[in-house]
Amino acid sequence: MSRRNVNAIPTDDPSAGPVLEFQAVAMRYGRSPEVLRDIHLSLAPGSFHFLTGASGAGKSSLLKLIYLAHEPSRGLVRLFGRDIATLPRSELPWIRRRIGVVFQEYRLLDHLSAFDNVALPLRIAGRKLSDYRSDVAELLHWVGLGARMHALPPTLSGGEKQRLAIARAVVARPDILLADEPTGNLDHEMGQRIVRLLIELNRQGTTVVVSTHDRSLVEPSGMPVLRLEAGRLYGVSAAA
Repeated sequence: MSRRNVNAIPTDDPSAGPVLEFQAVAMRYGRSPEVLRDIHLSLAPGSFHFLTGASGAGKSSLLKLIYLAHEPSRGLVRLFGRDIATLPRSELPWIRRRIGVVFQEYRLLDHLSAFDNVALPLRIAGRKLSDYRSDVAELLHWVGLGARMHALPPTLSGGEKQRLAIARAVVARPDILLADEPTGNLDHEMGQRIVRLLIELNRQGTTVVVSTHDRSLVEPSGMPVLRLEAGRLYGVSAAA
């Protein structure tokens, strides 16, 4: 693999502005040393990237910066063309609604059915059941859970829970989807199936970033790769 600075990665559509920009961004927890430093990153609309690096390299920390769960210690962050540092707090929910996240630990509600877990973001947004019932059912069929839509999460396998978490993350049609080690607890075959789902979602126009340490999933895809090393981010040619 050949390595180069992330800024050298071409955008998919030069005429479109990036959905995300990091300029010299750093991050630390409390008073600890910076876990990320001098991060430069630009994601084009509809792009797909794997985010790789050794365990503890800061992959989850970088995703937290993207979905605004943590503030940078320095640097410029722009989401959808808006400078996060000067964005009015009243507009933050609007920004967050445009980002879907698939967490490592699923974060499903065990007392709700698969259908209700997926529908939850729409209910919170004030949508009526009659408005989204068919959309949620269609999405569950798309991820292979049409026959399990009334099942509770504790009765689902690890692969089924992960597909359910993906469905919940995309039900509101986010512009960006972040998946944090989505195949970490799955066998290779199921991991490949999850990656194919994410690639198909990307083909529908969603910008996707998948954090993983599993090279066997990354290399066959041919997708661009970002790699974290010693707190710095590099662009890697997947074809090299």
